[in-house]
Amino acid sequence: MKTLFDFLIKLFILTVILWTVAFWGAANYSLDLWSVFVAWSMMALNTLVGYMLFEYAFDRDQATFTKVVFGGVALRLMVLMVLVAVIIVQSLVTVSDFVMSFFVFYCVYVILEILGYQNKNKQKKQSA
Repeated sequence: MKTLFDFLIKLFILTVILWTVAFWGAANYSLDLWSVFVAWSMMALNTLVGYMLFEYAFDRDQATFTKVVFGGVALRLMVLMVLVAVIIVQSLVTVSDFVMSFFVFYCVYVILEILGYQNKNKQKKQSA
């Protein structure tokens, strides 16, 4: 449970930093905050679901772990692709701001998700 709490704290701190940059960009440039919010909400939810799937599969057998984690990655990517396509085709956001924000949030949150996995593995090794 401690690793989940640590992950959520790091996610919160990183989100505050990224939103500070977004507000700075909106104040100094013509950045559409709605587009940033849509990209952020998609990526934050994606990251939380990914980490929760990892937590669920962590102490399971190898076959279950592989199915849940890698199947979850594939399913999450497909859902994200469909959502991005719908959002762009329907012109719900400013496309350039959305794509830039989506890319930044994806890169940063995937790194955070991987570090969360490593932290969980390291904690299990130390307790063993």
